[in-house]
Amino acid sequence: MTMLIVGLSHRTAPVALLERVTVSGDALLKLLHDVRQDAHVSEAMVVSTCNRVELYAEVDKFHGGVTALTDLLAAHSGVPQEQLTRHLYVHYEERAVHHLFSVACGLDSMVVGEGQILGQIRTALRTAQHEGSVGPTLNELVQHALRAGKRAHSETGIDRAGASLVGVGLDLAGRVLGELAGRRALVVGAGSMSALSAATLARAGVTDIVIANRTYARAVKLAETVGGRAAELADLPAELAAADLVISCVGAGNRAITADMTLAAMAARTKPLFLLDLALPHDVDPGVRTFPGVTLVDLESMQQAGIGDGGRGADIEAVRAIAAAEVTAYLDAARAARVTPTVIALRSRAAAVVEAEMGRLTARAPELDGRLKEEVAHMVRRVVDKLLHEPTVRVKQLAASPAGDHYAEALRELFNLDPKAPGAVSRMEIEQ
Repeated sequence: MTMLIVGLSHRTAPVALLERVTVSGDALLKLLHDVRQDAHVSEAMVVSTCNRVELYAEVDKFHGGVTALTDLLAAHSGVPQEQLTRHLYVHYEERAVHHLFSVACGLDSMVVGEGQILGQIRTALRTAQHEGSVGPTLNELVQHALRAGKRAHSETGIDRAGASLVGVGLDLAGRVLGELAGRRALVVGAGSMSALSAATLARAGVTDIVIANRTYARAVKLAETVGGRAAELADLPAELAAADLVISCVGAGNRAITADMTLAAMAARTKPLFLLDLALPHDVDPGVRTFPGVTLVDLESMQQAGIGDGGRGADIEAVRAIAAAEVTAYLDAARAARVTPTVIALRSRAAAVVEAEMGRLTARAPELDGRLKEEVAHMVRRVVDKLLHEPTVRVKQLAASPAGDHYAEALRELFNLDPKAPGAVSRMEIEQ
């Protein structure tokens, strides 16, 4: 296995740095293409969220892969490499598998147990599939991790261990504003995070919800799902002045809510304003938190607040057990799969020997009729199959152990096998 992960997250980097490194849209596709085109990389995927940026790659060499992926992250983000590398983590082979499964199960999230990461990983995989940058190794690994994540959420109470970032933000809003039911909420943006925000607001009893978006039609569509109202971005200053709670999820790089806009909104009102900025790059000018009556909560302040497991240690331990079991199952299957070409090469060698000996028998005893030759050939094949059955079954079982590769290597040495020989490869493709 040659899986490599190079990345940074809320655990290793300040939000300000994550904001500079995170990629989306065309920038994400460009980074994905550049990673895949590197000489050391055969498969690639990019996971970029508000809490992490990770490059997944199947590589031929560890050091060459790490150097290439680090260089690309620095080049695409514009962050000097010496500044970036202090915050990077690197996972290779089995550690990479453990890390991905932990992320998929919600154990590595800022809010432990939040389920949004599953959708983000799924989106990253679909993007990589669409761009042709993943192959069988990365595809199978990520699919297995997604199944593990689903198990974690369906078989445990991990969802109670920590709500989504939106849910946590609304809890904080409730501490400032009091009861949220009856308040006016403004959601800026109409993407997936905005949809989650609107749905969470509705579940919290907020009935007056306004969706403001650059594309008005998308705002209308989202507003209809929660019985809300749509607004143009040009109406944002007036909507800001009327709102009690604002959730902004655009992340376009420009401040959707500026200091001047907020100052004007506060001048037209006497009630407090709660701003929840869930975007990277930030949507809200951080300077507004100094304004009287304004409370701003963003990803950085959540990180500093140390939002954690919500006191649900038993659920988290249950998820860790699921993740560990799924990792073991995946690694066992991967090790067993690696011995398959060797087993097929051995059986191909045996079949070739049988055919060669039958050819010699035909040459030495041409008087043998066809039926008798078939009986002899069938008998010889049965003998060979019985002799090979036990060692091939055993080598597959032993291959699932941590040192399993040594057994396949011993088999190749003993029988002088080449699993990459054309005959073995073609048989493997047929049998798989």
